[in-house]
Amino acid sequence: MMAARQSAPRLIERLPRVRGRLTENAPLAQVTWFRVGGPAEVMFRPADEEDLAEFLAAKPADVPVTVLGVASNLLVRDGGIPGVVIRLGRGFVEVACSGTSVRAGAGALDLNVALAARDAGIGGLEFLSGIPGTIGGGLRMNAGAYGRELKDVLRRAVALDGTGRRNEVEAAALGLDYRRSAAPADWIFVSAELAGTSDDAAVIGRRMADIQAAREASQPIRARTGGSTFANPPGHKAWELIDRAGCRGLTRGGAQVSEKHANFLINTGAATAADLEGLGEEVRRRVFESTGVTLEWEIKRVGSALPAWGGVA
Repeated sequence: MMAARQSAPRLIERLPRVRGRLTENAPLAQVTWFRVGGPAEVMFRPADEEDLAEFLAAKPADVPVTVLGVASNLLVRDGGIPGVVIRLGRGFVEVACSGTSVRAGAGALDLNVALAARDAGIGGLEFLSGIPGTIGGGLRMNAGAYGRELKDVLRRAVALDGTGRRNEVEAAALGLDYRRSAAPADWIFVSAELAGTSDDAAVIGRRMADIQAAREASQPIRARTGGSTFANPPGHKAWELIDRAGCRGLTRGGAQVSEKHANFLINTGAATAADLEGLGEEVRRRVFESTGVTLEWEIKRVGSALPAWGGVA
């Protein structure tokens, strides 16, 4: 048994050749907003959509895939992520405006999409400047802020399924709801078309400035955080329930419930992913005991608590 394990090929040796880059045991903590978590067994940065499609079609069926954007609303556990982590980079960040439409790659930052729309005199997308993520991540969770959600402006999206097959679908087919999408779990979004309205760039810019000022006043945006931790339950605001349960400022190890906004967890400098997840679960327990409401995680938690393939955290 020991000899068989020693002779088994490493995952990277089982993967198809690509034009992009494959990296074994790739550190992830440095790219997550929390600055915690173990490595990816293998990270794949595809050169473009075709490279990604060919990889998905040729990779072994037993190899799990996790898609990583800018990891602004993600907690990578301390053992890292087994299988292949796909990170959409340079080949997926283009933003093009035409009339009142914006076509954006899934790797494009929400802020950059809002800025491009402003410069083109396209209004209605300012809310994206208040979402610290990418278009692909926004599609998966129907991201929203300041009274609007992606479903309000999405026309159509393009995604590759687990076999690399291309799917172009209208917005209605994605079943977007509050922080949810009905898209198949194996779909990887590669681009989207958004609809805005004709407006004055200066007016759009002022609305974006107001959003930035509101974020800075109410959220710990300069801390190591993962954004809103829990989704708002129907009829409630998560931060109010957390406050009512006496959790503002609560700590576990190096993790803390933000004093500025109770629905944010922060890494005070030496937190582990286990500290952050454990603190979140403690908040959920206290909120349920005091209010009878069960908070649901908005932050996506991925990976294993301990190395699953012999990697090092």
